[in-house]
Amino acid sequence: MAEGGAGTSTQVFVVDSQATYVSVPSEKKKRWARVSQKLLLLLVGLALLGLVVEGYFILSLYKKTENLSNPNNQQGGLTMTRVGYKESNEIPIVQQHQEQTPQRPFAHLMGSDRPVDENNVVQWVNEGGEAITHNMSYDKGRLIVEKEGYYYLYSKVQLNAADDCQLIQHKVMKNTSAYGQAIELMKSKSFRCKTQKPSGPRASGGEDLWNSFLAGIFHLQSGDKIFVSLENIRVRPGLAYNFMGAFMIFP
Repeated sequence: MAEGGAGTSTQVFVVDSQATYVSVPSEKKKRWARVSQKLLLLLVGLALLGLVVEGYFILSLYKKTENLSNPNNQQGGLTMTRVGYKESNEIPIVQQHQEQTPQRPFAHLMGSDRPVDENNVVQWVNEGGEAITHNMSYDKGRLIVEKEGYYYLYSKVQLNAADDCQLIQHKVMKNTSAYGQAIELMKSKSFRCKTQKPSGPRASGGEDLWNSFLAGIFHLQSGDKIFVSLENIRVRPGLAYNFMGAFMIFP
C-alpha cells in the first residue's frame, strides 16, 4: 500500500452450488385443497341422495300401476298379485267379454207339413228338432229381424215337377216399412218339364224331384220381415227337404 493514503479492500462472495432449498407451500394453497376435498364429498353425497330418491319414486310408481291393473288388490305387492290373479282375475275377464260381445242373431227354419199358404208364402217350423230362432222372431212364414246389421240369408226347397212343363219361381222376399210392397232379394226362375223315365217295376210313382237353393248377404233393418215365395211349385213336404235361415255376420 502507498503511504499516506487509505487502502481499498476487495469483497469476494462465494456461491455454494450444493446448497438445498426447501419450498414451503403457502397458506392459500393449503386452504384451497381443503375446500376442494369438502366440495367433492358434498357432490358425492348429493349423487347418492339422488339415487335413493329416484329409487323411491320408481317403487311408488310401480305399486300404483300394479294397483290400477288389479282393482281387487288393495294392498299391492307381489304376493297379493299372484293370489288375486287366481281368485279374481280369471272369471271377471270372461264375464266382461260375454257382456260386451253378446251372441249375434240367427235362425234356422224347417219345412212343415203345410208347405205353402194361399199367398204362395212358404210356412216353416220354428221350434223343435233342429229348428231354432235366437234374437229373431217368426210369424206366419216370416222371419222378423230385431237388430240391424248384415245377414247371410239362405233358402232351399225340394220341388216335384211331375206335372207337365211349367215355369217355376223360387224367391226370397223382404217386407220393410220403407216400401209399401215386398222387395225381391233373391230369385231362381226356371222352366221345368217332367223327365221321361223308362217304365218298369222300379219306376217312381209320379215324382220328379228338383232342388233349388238361394243364398246371399244383405243389409237388414230392425222390423224387416224375410219370407220365401214359391210359384207353380209342388213342394215335397218334410223337415229335411226344405229349410230357410239367417245369421248376422256384421256387426
